[in-house]
Amino acid sequence: MKNQDPAWSDYLAQAAQGYDDANYSAGLQGWAMRASHKLIERAHDPDAYFERVLEIGAGTGQHLPFVRHGFADYTLNDANPAALEIARARLDPAQRGNVRFNIDSCTALSYPEGTFDRIIAVHVLEHIVHPHLALQEWLRVLKDGGVLSILIPTDPGFLWRMSRHLGPRRHAGAKGLAYDYIMAREHVNYCHGLISILRHFIPVAREAWWPLPVRSVDLNLFFAFDAVVRKSDPCVAAMSGTKAG
Repeated sequence: MKNQDPAWSDYLAQAAQGYDDANYSAGLQGWAMRASHKLIERAHDPDAYFERVLEIGAGTGQHLPFVRHGFADYTLNDANPAALEIARARLDPAQRGNVRFNIDSCTALSYPEGTFDRIIAVHVLEHIVHPHLALQEWLRVLKDGGVLSILIPTDPGFLWRMSRHLGPRRHAGAKGLAYDYIMAREHVNYCHGLISILRHFIPVAREAWWPLPVRSVDLNLFFAFDAVVRKSDPCVAAMSGTKAG
């Protein structure tokens, strides 16, 4: 079939080669992205410990260095094998015995129920067409009493829209990429709806915002959601299709 979308093909080709440079290089964008990883880890100090951790949509492994707590087993899961190869190459040698790599769809995980003590998804949920089904799958492989940690951008909040003009749109344009079109296809779910879904199914959670400590989509760039999940909770049970205890 003839390619009818060269703008998207150009983006995919460049993204595969330069995701880290585009998002984590020096400048305001790199600083903000690093701050987002720190935000989701604020709830877990160095004294905390999780036996088995799953990071969904781990990509090139940018988040792992920000994890402060201890763990016995940390799995970086992603559907893109090329991204995981980059993550493997950058792994701290001291962690090689504790870190695994797995190629899997984030909506159809190949793990038994109740496998993990903590699940992390950073900059992932906004890319998934049916986020409630992804959450259902993540909760399936999370242990009862396990922790679900999710971070999303505040797109299309006012500050997020303004920040695009400070570098990302200009950098994409310099590479010949249609930035607004690409973002429309990448961020298929906006934060207002995602936050509502999270709060509906998991009503008790710790929430954090950045850069301002106020509950505002328009005044922040990132939203963090960290919850201890009890599978006997009626809302969680309704999502997973199990009976509440």
